[in-house]
Amino acid sequence: MRRRTKSSLLWGAIGALTFLVLAQGYLIGVGLLPTSYVGIVVIGVTIGGTVGTVSYLAEPWLAAKGRT
Repeated sequence: MRRRTKSSLLWGAIGALTFLVLAQGYLIGVGLLPTSYVGIVVIGVTIGGTVGTVSYLAEPWLAAKGRT
């Protein structure tokens, strides 16, 4: 697997897991969210996909600026 693809998949996983941890903390500390558990997972997967896509598309731009 190419480095860029692996990196973007890992960033996507980090984004999804971060959202899921924050949602779980909210459920424990504050109370119910206005969506079901399935909705929370769908939102987490969507966030992960978005973060992965953005990191994949932004990496060449950042590399051209010398920031990676």
